[in-house]
Amino acid sequence: MNKKMHYYRYENAEVSCCYKYLMFSYNIIFWLAGSAFIAIGFWAWSEKGVLSDLTQVTRLHGFDPVWGVLVVGTVTFILGFAGCVGALRENICLLKFFSGVIGFIFFLELTAAVLAFVFQGQVREWISEFFLANVKAYRDDIDLQNLIDSLQKLNHCCGAKHPNDWNMNVYFNCSNKNNLSREKCGVPFSCCISDPAVTVLNTQCGYDVREKGTLNDWSSSIYIKGCIDALEDWLPRNLYIVAGVFIVISLLQMVGIFLARTLIGDIEKVKFNYY
Repeated sequence: MNKKMHYYRYENAEVSCCYKYLMFSYNIIFWLAGSAFIAIGFWAWSEKGVLSDLTQVTRLHGFDPVWGVLVVGTVTFILGFAGCVGALRENICLLKFFSGVIGFIFFLELTAAVLAFVFQGQVREWISEFFLANVKAYRDDIDLQNLIDSLQKLNHCCGAKHPNDWNMNVYFNCSNKNNLSREKCGVPFSCCISDPAVTVLNTQCGYDVREKGTLNDWSSSIYIKGCIDALEDWLPRNLYIVAGVFIVISLLQMVGIFLARTLIGDIEKVKFNYY
């Protein structure tokens, strides 16, 4: 009689297969994406020789994009793993971990957005200092170099606030008379105004540009707007796109939290009825 009673209660409170496999499908994508990011990060490190010589990490004075890839990949992998296993094994601890971390990330995103809006001046200065630190380390890391070049080419800008910001880099410094670099008083090729008719990339187009003349004189060959100003001009033009991306990411996070909390509720009901 007791066995039948237990069986009857279990049938009236069961874990929804729909939510269970939706949760699994939702997280398998993140699990695979996290694995891909980690693999790409370690591949990039091995290509730079950092894995064979870990002392190179301490010699990097700017931001290494590979670190960002590895951090994102690790967090995504762990969350995907917790969500997948938690759903399949009906493990409340893993599901609570998943929903808690997703909720915490959402809270951090919202807090960062509010703080960035309230303290716009301080954020602008922080971004400027961050960019200048990476200008200084431009030649220290190939990934950082490619990142800055892409940023300058896409936004038609040069330096953080001014092309002369490249004086902070030892290779492009124009104030040091003892600088024997061929790139002295120049800028990276990504600062150059490209000619659509020219198909071959001229990586020496920025040589000696800042040796003579003023900003107006340079404007015919390089971009004279700083990347901080270019970013400030870009945001209002693409406000709806930025807001749309933020809303989509927020909705995906809330869907994940909803699925996890729903499964937790079902599992707890089954356990309560069983015992």
